[in-house]
Amino acid sequence: MPLKIALPKGRLLAETARLLERAGWGLDDYHDKARCYRLKSQRYPGLIIKVFQERDIPIQVAIGNYDFGICGLDWVEELLARYPSSSLVRVKDLGYGSGAIYAATAENGSATSIEELVKSKGNIRIVSEYPNLAESFAERLRLRRFSIYSLWGAAEVFPPESAELVLLPSKTDNELSAKGLMAIGKVIGYGACLIACKKSLKSKDVAEILGSVMDSLHLVSKSTVSKKYKEASQVTGGRYIKETGNDVVRLALPDGHQQSHVRHILESAGIEIEDYPSATGNRRPTSSLDGVCIKVIRPQDMPLQVANGNFDLAMTGRDWLTEHLEQFPSSPVREMLDLKYGRVRIVAVVSKDVAADDVDGLRQICRRGEKPYRVASEYVNIADRYARDNHLGMYRIIPTWGASEAFLPEDADLLIENTETGGTIARHNLKIIDTLFESTACLIGNTAGIKSSVKSERAAYIVGRLKKAVGES
Repeated sequence: MPLKIALPKGRLLAETARLLERAGWGLDDYHDKARCYRLKSQRYPGLIIKVFQERDIPIQVAIGNYDFGICGLDWVEELLARYPSSSLVRVKDLGYGSGAIYAATAENGSATSIEELVKSKGNIRIVSEYPNLAESFAERLRLRRFSIYSLWGAAEVFPPESAELVLLPSKTDNELSAKGLMAIGKVIGYGACLIACKKSLKSKDVAEILGSVMDSLHLVSKSTVSKKYKEASQVTGGRYIKETGNDVVRLALPDGHQQSHVRHILESAGIEIEDYPSATGNRRPTSSLDGVCIKVIRPQDMPLQVANGNFDLAMTGRDWLTEHLEQFPSSPVREMLDLKYGRVRIVAVVSKDVAADDVDGLRQICRRGEKPYRVASEYVNIADRYARDNHLGMYRIIPTWGASEAFLPEDADLLIENTETGGTIARHNLKIIDTLFESTACLIGNTAGIKSSVKSERAAYIVGRLKKAVGES
């Protein structure tokens, strides 16, 4: 059996590429602008190499889909916090990509130290991309009451209004200060590391591959990982504008590539907005609207945050609203306006080699199969509903965090994905066999959340201006 290697996209890609170049692997297509998830090694042509979102790599290695992987230790610890008996083995710290996961509060928040949090009798809301580490952290501190809110990203913008504590990665605590946060503890330090499946180390000949990586590590510093919670030096400042009063409308705008569309709609509605998109990463833009507080967060997080009452209005995709309502059918969140941009199709995708051109053909294949059909998607609840409604028999949902095309056909059988033109899907030797629905950007709101008449009037004004802008565009 050939060795299977999982390599990261994103923050570790450039330095990982340099490491493997020194190791002589000859990976011509492993760089930032590459659009290929499958790589070929000139030195080791028998290797099976795939590129994943970093968060998916520890899972893929732990379940044995891949023999080795390179990722940040933070995502390894996030997996092990929930599955401590996992088959994941940490082989070597690679000496780059260093940082730490900090526990932080807003600089002008109600709690400014771990001691104050521990003594608090109220519920401590903790937001993080690392929910397992966040829960472990809270339990080790013996917080009396706490709630964990899992996010896709942009955790730094939630304190103090929507959370008392945030766990997030940063190179230094000074970087947190620039975001209006104060580090009150270091949860773990991390860096890039080579990980392996325990079974692979026992059953496969890995000496040559491991040796090539080890030989390329000329200047590897000792790991600085620490699992101790230690007090960080306090920093002062007041860069955030705190929401005050029950009449303030809290509006969430999306980060990412749709920001230019959002800005155009707001300007068409006569709403002036400053520092959005932000060249400095500011997630609290200001606007010409009185009594409105704006934050920039991930569209995936918006429906749940609106449902929880942390925001009154938000601009997200209908796909993410549908995903939320599949999980929480009684949620008070509803679509208030179709914003008519960001049009995509949510589609069912299989490998071109699969002998099915529609869902009926797929159903026949599933009935003949002896193993659970593997369905990969970022939309885990939509995917689950699709598999059930179409009677695909035994199936297993595989959550992904992006780069989902890489999973087919080796690591999944079916993909539920969004696409604009279908070009990316075809380029990866995949085909669309069904369209679930179309999605555009939409304005969502909490139908039960606005009690104040002043807030209601302000929200209605925003909706009215946007309706006019959409109608004119």
